Amino acid sequence: MPSNNHAIVIGVGPGLGAALVARFARGGLKVSAGARDRTRLRALLDERGLKDVQALRCDVTDEASVADAFKDAIAAHGAPAAVIFNASGYGRGSILDLTPGEIEAAWRVGCLGGFLVGREAARAMSGAGGGAILFTGATASLRGSANYAPFAIGKFGLRALTQSMARELGPKGIHVAHMVIDGQIGVADGDTKMKPDDIAEAYWSIYSQPRSAWTVEADLRTWVEKF
Repeated sequence: MPSNNHAIVIGVGPGLGAALVARFARGGLKVSAGARDRTRLRALLDERGLKDVQALRCDVTDEASVADAFKDAIAAHGAPAAVIFNASGYGRGSILDLTPGEIEAAWRVGCLGGFLVGREAARAMSGAGGGAILFTGATASLRGSANYAPFAIGKFGLRALTQSMARELGPKGIHVAHMVIDGQIGVADGDTKMKPDDIAEAYWSIYSQPRSAWTVEADLRTWVEKF
């Protein structure tokens, strides 16, 4: 496990993002959280009792915004031991009707955003003795379903980025891993949906791995999910 004591979570909303922030804070790390709307993010963190977590404005499609978010986070808490990219571009529709703009919008958030965040994380960790960079994937990372081309394009690309980064950065002490979230996230149906807190626990487990046995890809699903 990296010795530095700071986690950056980008793409924080009320579901998995908030659960990831809470889990890494509970693990003793100082946490910086990023989202496009900083005011809404601050309110969410305060509501969840995460008042000590730094709230950052971060538009993952904008290179300058990502760089500024990392600059502010590092100025406050030092180089990150963990960076989690949890933002996702979404889009659906028939291939007969989809527009180039819909494809590009999903790709910019889900894939280009992963590159921009991953690059800043790698730059910060390269000078700090290592760390872990974790990317949130989905069923669409592995299978392009009918009418979900925009989503699949972004998630396929993010998975490819992860593999390339893992091969380049692993020998430098930076653990890069891709998490396939294969199922619906929620808490309303017992354990037939994927509970955010349980998913966050899996991220913590990957982050905590010794470097003699690193996971590059983990796929998570409920016990009733067909695959």
